[in-house]
Amino acid sequence: MSSETVLERLNAAWPPCVTMMQGHATEFDPDARKLTMTFAAAPEFCHSGDVVQGGFITAMIDAVMAYAAMCEPDLCEGVATLEIKVSFMAPGRPGPMEATGRVVSAGRSIGYLDGELHQNGKLIATATSTGKLLRART
Repeated sequence: MSSETVLERLNAAWPPCVTMMQGHATEFDPDARKLTMTFAAAPEFCHSGDVVQGGFITAMIDAVMAYAAMCEPDLCEGVATLEIKVSFMAPGRPGPMEATGRVVSAGRSIGYLDGELHQNGKLIATATSTGKLLRART
């Protein structure tokens, strides 16, 4: 399946949580096992004035990491996050954000993922996660 087909498939069927964050897949590099997505942090995602609440930042990175795994043919149909570690580098503000997620390693049932979130070229957060790779029931 081509990268363009993968992106079309993703962008045609987001779950409500990704739609709420205005998630959009923009690039998939199968050789690097990396997916790039854009999100829009709404003012409603903020606390303390104009600082995006960390749970929304985490949700964006968690989504891009999981979908990076789901982009790989025959790897999985979904990812259940077993563990996630997020490091916040700078405050996120309302507006566009760009996230990258990558499959670091994947076995039969467990995957190791990492990701980053940027805003206006500035690193906002990094993450690593361990996920259960969900496959179709046969």
